[in-house]
Amino acid sequence: MKIENPNPFQWHFAERASQMQSSFIREILKVTQQPEIISFAGGLPSPATFPVEIMKEAFDKVLSDSGKVALQYGPTDGYLPLRQWIADSLSTGGAKIVPEQVLMVSGSQQALDLLGKVLIDEGSKVLVETPSYLGALQAFSVYRPNFVSVDTDDDGLVPSSLHDVAAGARLLYALPNFQNPTGRTLSVARRHELVETCARLNLPLIEDDPYGALSYKGDPLPKMVAMNPDGVIYMGSFSKVLTPGIRLGYVVAPLAMVRRLELAKQAADLHTSQLTQMVVHHVIKDGFLEKHIPTIRTLYGDQCQVMLDAMAEHFPAGVSWTKPEGGMFIWVTLPKHINAMELLDEAIKQKVAFVPGSPFYANEPQTNTLRLSFVTVPPERIRAGVAILAKLIADRM
Repeated sequence: MKIENPNPFQWHFAERASQMQSSFIREILKVTQQPEIISFAGGLPSPATFPVEIMKEAFDKVLSDSGKVALQYGPTDGYLPLRQWIADSLSTGGAKIVPEQVLMVSGSQQALDLLGKVLIDEGSKVLVETPSYLGALQAFSVYRPNFVSVDTDDDGLVPSSLHDVAAGARLLYALPNFQNPTGRTLSVARRHELVETCARLNLPLIEDDPYGALSYKGDPLPKMVAMNPDGVIYMGSFSKVLTPGIRLGYVVAPLAMVRRLELAKQAADLHTSQLTQMVVHHVIKDGFLEKHIPTIRTLYGDQCQVMLDAMAEHFPAGVSWTKPEGGMFIWVTLPKHINAMELLDEAIKQKVAFVPGSPFYANEPQTNTLRLSFVTVPPERIRAGVAILAKLIADRM
């Protein structure tokens, strides 16, 4: 029986609910689902790289051999063989990582939420790059921190700028490899300087590394967690090297920190899918990624070059952009009088989409910036979309 209530039901939300904001990128993606749109907006891996048959065979194998285990509840910290594989892969440069330091999570976004939950109080000072990953700003903002932007340049975060802002900070969040949104890479010299500076300032450093394997030349980049396992929290993900649909990431941290994160995860979701973890371990345990990742690097590197060449041909003088050596993004800086949010409205009318740069800034957004992603767009559509975008920019010069 339906209850008749003459008055609309009134919901009373928690204060933190007012801090939750929709992802600007996710809202744009609703528009870009239209097939006629040339979308440079989404930070989505190319479906052409998804190892569908390999994953299918792995699911069949795991369910056939260990189905009752795979379909059961699992431990909060994750499937031990997979955690051991991750620990072994990170035990380089003299640093020894043990599986007890690894916590499996339901995608890197959950890791960010858990880190915010255990490290951030209302008003806590949180240091972020300028600009920074929008998903991290979203996850941390729920806990109502005081974001402080740290200087960056073409070589990434500037370690010397920490001295003026680090006092009392709870953490520094950084993406050293092919950063989202700029595509910049933190130089090796700055990695050492940053780790040493954070250790001296007793400042926890979060190293978020979803794109590190996607160097176009395959050059290995040193991980900061290997330089100081006691002071660096490392975040990794299988989304960019296998498939994002499995929602599988991990955190590597000192034991005391991992234990706090584990308790927070117990309250959030008990554990990440045991089936998914067992399948991923089955896929990667015998060296599949060493064969698979080079195909991703080649595809992304080729498409990045197509976009860079098109931009060099069509973009008017006064526009500058980054030239990434890996990853999925190019960052564009327009003349100061051009508002990228207004430009987007006109671009969508012309069936082209991108992400304006403003949402990536924790403070003082630069409205004349934008992010382009090239990995899901075929070369001929990249060239067509860049030409359209270039004309729209030129009309505003």
